[in-house]
Amino acid sequence: MIEPSMARLVLVDDDDMLRAVLAGNLADAGYAVRQFGDPSEALAFLEGADGKADLLILDWRMPLMSGLDLLKRLRAGGIDTAALFFTSHNDILFEEAALAYGAVDFIDKTRSFAILRKRIELILGRAGQPAEGTPPLRSGSLVLDADSHSAQWRGNALELTFGEFRVVSLLAQAGRDVTYREIYDALRGENFIAGDGTEGYRANVRALIKRLREKFTAVDPSFGAIANYPGFGYRWVEAP
Repeated sequence: MIEPSMARLVLVDDDDMLRAVLAGNLADAGYAVRQFGDPSEALAFLEGADGKADLLILDWRMPLMSGLDLLKRLRAGGIDTAALFFTSHNDILFEEAALAYGAVDFIDKTRSFAILRKRIELILGRAGQPAEGTPPLRSGSLVLDADSHSAQWRGNALELTFGEFRVVSLLAQAGRDVTYREIYDALRGENFIAGDGTEGYRANVRALIKRLREKFTAVDPSFGAIANYPGFGYRWVEAP
């Protein structure tokens, strides 16, 4: 767990006004914030001897180098600092690309600062968790540790993002069919609309479930615990 007074954030966004306001809000919340309007300057800082950070907050579209390009360069250089995208690009294709390169969360800029702050707290592991020592949730072959946001399936560790962890927890504990809307709310927050039309979020949910199934089948080819209820949602069907 990282204490607020110790948490170091690197904020990269070419929107000067938004960046200044966001950096101020984060500083008021107790974080040490280093901000950059130029991704190249952020890269030079992070590659330097003093470029230490606990979390990167990245915009997507910036001149010369996108936030994703910056993340790729960092990962290629062996820098594995957790990264969160805070961007206007809410399409599932952007989200999947960010997660593929190791981002741990993807938040639309229309969301409030309170939501962004909550996500940061979850990533840094210092808020919104059960009391220390709370036993992991066990559902059949699935083990979910809410303290560390880690998951295991049949003894094998699963690499889940924080959003994916929330969705798996919802499905495993519901004991019923869970609607597309509930699943998307668990991933992104209540009443957030994405995709084309008022039901556009369903495509995002289907892509998420496909990604989850791939992660489970990578450690267990016989995995089949996430069942589809066509037109409604999904259910966790593995016997406890």
